[in-house]
Order: sequence, then C-alpha cells, then structure tokens
Amino acid sequence: MDVYTSKQVQAVNGTDVRLKCTFSSSSPLGLDVTVSWTFRPLAGGSEESVFYYHRNPFPPTEGRFLGRAVWDGNIQRSDGSIIIRNIQESYNGTYLCQVKNPPDVHGENGRNFSQSG
Repeated sequence: MDVYTSKQVQAVNGTDVRLKCTFSSSSPLGLDVTVSWTFRPLAGGSEESVFYYHRNPFPPTEGRFLGRAVWDGNIQRSDGSIIIRNIQESYNGTYLCQVKNPPDVHGENGRNFSQSG
C-alpha cells in the first residue's frame, strides 16, 4: 500500500482546506478499504482522530473537528481526501492519512503538515 499526500498545506484562518490523500494498492480495491485521518498538534499534546472511512464516511463525533471535517474522497478513484472547514490557528500540526485495503495493509502513512495564519 502506497499513500501520497501534500507535504505542506497553508491556509488562511476561517477558510476551508482540502487535505489530499491518494493511494495505490497491490490488491484490487474491495469493500473493506479503510481511511483513517489523525492529527498531531504542533504545540504538542495527544493525537486526535479527525475522520474515519469504512464503506461510509464517519465524521468525528467529538473534539475540535466536530462539524468541520468533511469527506471529499472517492475510494474507487483511490482518493481518501477530506476537507477541514473554517480552519483555525489551533489546527496547526501534522495530519496523518492511513489507508488499508485488506490484504494489502502494510505501508507508509501519508503526512500533511498544515499551517494557518
């Protein structure tokens, strides 16, 4: 499994930003493809779930991304991208995109570094 993301994304406070995550798999894409987005704050602190996809999009049910993280991908086109609406300075950090397509579940995570200002 290979996952590709933009290395660095910059956004203006209050705007929407698309975090791109595309992938390629050695196995045909099946129904069990999962996409997990997590966030590591630049200022430190614990890792936080941003978004999860498995057959359907599952936006966050709590935390800073509640009501702000939106699915913008298309699994059949090998796209696991999301949009973060109304970006804030507290969203500066590293966003990790992990894709699994059983039995092809090994590989690198894609990383986006986001900075707003």
